[in-house]
Amino acid sequence: ERCAPDSPRQREADGQGSRPGPARSPCSLEDILGEEDEQDRVPQHKLQLLGESEELRDLLLNPHLRQLLLTIDQAQDKSSLLRKFMQEPLFVEFADCCLRIVEPPEKENVLPE
Repeated sequence: ERCAPDSPRQREADGQGSRPGPARSPCSLEDILGEEDEQDRVPQHKLQLLGESEELRDLLLNPHLRQLLLTIDQAQDKSSLLRKFMQEPLFVEFADCCLRIVEPPEKENVLPE
């Protein structure tokens, strides 16, 4: 099942023209992801933390990292490219930074005060 385009321009680009039809809402995340993907989701409030991170902003100033991210975004076979880029120290640093933000490490071996 495809999600309905959400604008007349998008319908024209999809070859649907401006034909009248039933109004459908654009895709929601729930339409795209199934229950099996539920465990891999990051809650919206945690994703917003990424935009607030100075450390992440500093990393994204690096033009090499930005090019890596654009290459992944535009790639047809993202999974094999991600495997390749996971060997790049800069990309690993970026991924680790994102993970620390959305899933902070638990404090281990902390003595009670």
